[in-house]
Amino acid sequence: MPAPTAEQPANEAVDAQRQRTRRAPKGRQVDPAALAELQSWLGAAPPPRDRLIEALHVINDRWGALPAPHLVALAHWMRLAMAEVYEVASFYHHFDVLKEAADGGLPAVPALTVRVCDGLPCEMGGARDLLARLPALLGRAVRVINTPCVGRCDAAPVAVVHQHPVERATAQSVHAAVSAGVRACPLPSHTGYAAYRAHGGYSLWQDCVAGRRNADDVIAEIEHAGLRGLGGAGFPAGRKWRAVRAMPGPRLMAVNIDEGEPGTFKDRHFLETDPHRFIEGLLVACWAVGIETAYLYLRDEYHGCRAMLQAELALLQAATDLPPLPRIELRRGAGAYICGEESAMIESIEGKRGLPRLRPPYVAEVGLFGLPTLVHNLETLHCVRDIVEGGAAAFKAHGRHGRSGLRSFSVSGRVRQPGLKLAPAGITLRELVDEFCGGMAEGHTLYGYLPGGASGGILPASLADVPLDFDTLQPHGAFIGSAAVIVLSQHDRAVDAARNVMRFFVHESCGQCTPCRAGTAKAGALMAAPRWNASLLGELSQVMRDASICGLGQAAPNAFDSVLRHFPHEVLDGEGT
Repeated sequence: MPAPTAEQPANEAVDAQRQRTRRAPKGRQVDPAALAELQSWLGAAPPPRDRLIEALHVINDRWGALPAPHLVALAHWMRLAMAEVYEVASFYHHFDVLKEAADGGLPAVPALTVRVCDGLPCEMGGARDLLARLPALLGRAVRVINTPCVGRCDAAPVAVVHQHPVERATAQSVHAAVSAGVRACPLPSHTGYAAYRAHGGYSLWQDCVAGRRNADDVIAEIEHAGLRGLGGAGFPAGRKWRAVRAMPGPRLMAVNIDEGEPGTFKDRHFLETDPHRFIEGLLVACWAVGIETAYLYLRDEYHGCRAMLQAELALLQAATDLPPLPRIELRRGAGAYICGEESAMIESIEGKRGLPRLRPPYVAEVGLFGLPTLVHNLETLHCVRDIVEGGAAAFKAHGRHGRSGLRSFSVSGRVRQPGLKLAPAGITLRELVDEFCGGMAEGHTLYGYLPGGASGGILPASLADVPLDFDTLQPHGAFIGSAAVIVLSQHDRAVDAARNVMRFFVHESCGQCTPCRAGTAKAGALMAAPRWNASLLGELSQVMRDASICGLGQAAPNAFDSVLRHFPHEVLDGEGT
């Protein structure tokens, strides 16, 4: 031990004096008024850790932003580090964190925010013109910003006034909505609890719980029908049920209703029209697999659906003539496409940033809160009742070109009748447009299409007769994914579509892994050139596919790979701009 120096006693005296004169502890101090507001909004007891995002939503809804004093108070109240609260609050696009200025004041919160979707279908529909015209028309009191896909691609372009969507928006219609004080999203017209019960609803689930059906037989029926996960990955549903069922309990379920793929709106359609059919499918899955609690993760853009779903779940839970329900929790997303990835969604439900997990272990083994978790999207569960009651053979009787079953196609772009189309699996793009969409829009001829939204690649009109299903498009460098079909015409260019898609991926990359974070940005810069560096893009594609943690980085190269493969004249001869 070193000998004490002459300076040491003096230094100790100074430190002791500092301790005596310090009037407050180190760090940011809790504002009593902010803490009192939180407690009046959220209740006397602090929310549990996994409800951090729900608490942030309450603050954001009340203030229109997240003021720094309220974040400090929330961290103190929940006994979390301020950094832990801030990293979650700053991760999600729908949270606006207000940082204090040097004088301790907070910046002004816009009286109203109008978000204009700049996803590919909306850009094709005139979103750029809206973004250019609205600021001057609405005035400085209204903030106008661009936003990724809001899930209403069949009604492009779309603007959202606070939480109220304006479909097929024009500058005049948005101005009228703002002037009328429209803010909330209306409740969708749907088949409610009473109407669903009147047509045999929940009879299947009652039969299951009463022992009139056998769990192994129900799972076998799902397997025989060939039902696969319809959120994009296409994993066989029955096999997933068996895998989670074989794990020791307790087991959980997470339902992914965070469809954020540009061009996709099918889950919103099913939720807005027939919510109880999906809920009964969920209950059957919980019974067959032995699920104790189900978490519904609904994207924040579906405000009307959330209010409706809360009301319908309350009616279901109040029913006295039905068996006891498993616990069902509705959780609200906060504007992050990456949370459509199952492990990122699980992180978000736990109240964290939506960062995908490395696998193994898979979520069927170690999922939500470390427990075995069955993950499905809404459409997959929506199919369960029809398959079990009607039989696998009836479901498989649909299909074309050697494929079987039904698929829900979200169709947008240059067609006469965009929308949700329930069509045979294996239908071709040409058949889908001609038979279900009324043909191409007036003055448009087919040039190309995106078969699986932003991730699925871009195919030319010459491949419009390839069956649309799992495993049929991979030979052409594409995949069907969530079956979000965006149709291009001679007035569009694949290179413009690819640039739009890559801007989306740059914005939505969670930033966790370098190949995706840096790769999407580098690809966007290379794609901005009139003439593409095909060799460098090819190397970048390989690195992103091999080394990205999740499907976002792995699929993002489809945008430029497909242009180089199928539309090289647009980017290799100097014609691209």
